[in-house]
Amino acid sequence: MNNNFKWPRILTFTASVFLAIALFVPIWQIQLAAPQYPEGLVLKIFANGLQGDVDVINGLNHYIGMHTLHNEDFIEFTILPYIMGGLVLLGLVVGYINKKKFYYFYVALFMFVAIASMVDFYRWEYDYGHNLDPNAAIIVPGMAYQPPLIGYKQLLNFGAYSIPDIGGWFFIAAGVLLAITFFILLQPKWLFRGRAKLAMAVLMFLVLQSCSTKPQPIRYGADACSFCKMSIMDKKFACEWVTNKGKVFRYDDLHCLLKEQKDSKIEGKAYVNDFNSKSELVNAGDVFFVKSAEVKGPMGGDVASFIIKDEAEKFASLHQGNLLTWPDVKTTFN
Repeated sequence: MNNNFKWPRILTFTASVFLAIALFVPIWQIQLAAPQYPEGLVLKIFANGLQGDVDVINGLNHYIGMHTLHNEDFIEFTILPYIMGGLVLLGLVVGYINKKKFYYFYVALFMFVAIASMVDFYRWEYDYGHNLDPNAAIIVPGMAYQPPLIGYKQLLNFGAYSIPDIGGWFFIAAGVLLAITFFILLQPKWLFRGRAKLAMAVLMFLVLQSCSTKPQPIRYGADACSFCKMSIMDKKFACEWVTNKGKVFRYDDLHCLLKEQKDSKIEGKAYVNDFNSKSELVNAGDVFFVKSAEVKGPMGGDVASFIIKDEAEKFASLHQGNLLTWPDVKTTFN
């Protein structure tokens, strides 16, 4: 057993453990949000099948001519567990052998499997969204219902979010560790300078940042309010709700956000814009609000938000308003 490569061995063993975890938890998820489903619908994709609101989604798909989803129709669910299990075992063997050419082969194989999986996923989504029943009850000429490969897409009155689930993040983390392994092998002298450890720490930090839940920029004039479906135009009142899983809902008025989230069980945080345009999408818990009849939001909202307390107090005195905190705003609306 060769002991020349300490860090490649550790990283490859760790990547194998991450892949083993990904075998038993959902790898990907497609979330569907619509007014008639305030809690949303979710399709969980595991290595060996589908879970979640499959029956409900199949019922909705029937009306627009999309295929129903059944595990037995996907050969991927038969072979993917073996492929991932093989990668786990091979990673352990490569780490044990601890030779450069085997590490290179394993990294290349992993990348091939990752790319092929995403290509196959896109191919499935394309067929799923384009190959429609011509005798469906609801037909919209020229309309396709292909979910996004990753990110958000509006499909009629549904907003579709396609994002990695916990297993997907473990798979991505495994890929990052193997990329670091490849990088270290290309620059072995860095091991003696301590730079490899620094590079690994930086890349791991980036991975953790990619898993964090943050607001996303609003495309004014292009994005639509998740609740009322009106175009978001006025920056003063635009806001977002970001779930703990990173799903983003955009609104043209705080009134819309509060109304949609009032009965929702989805946990997350609200982000608002400063009324004086000094900052965008700040955590609602960190700003000050003024409720006034003189505030006219796009959808009837009467609340303005400020990041500076003095400005909020001044605005309240000039417009006969009440100074509120975020908990006050939620309580007032309820």
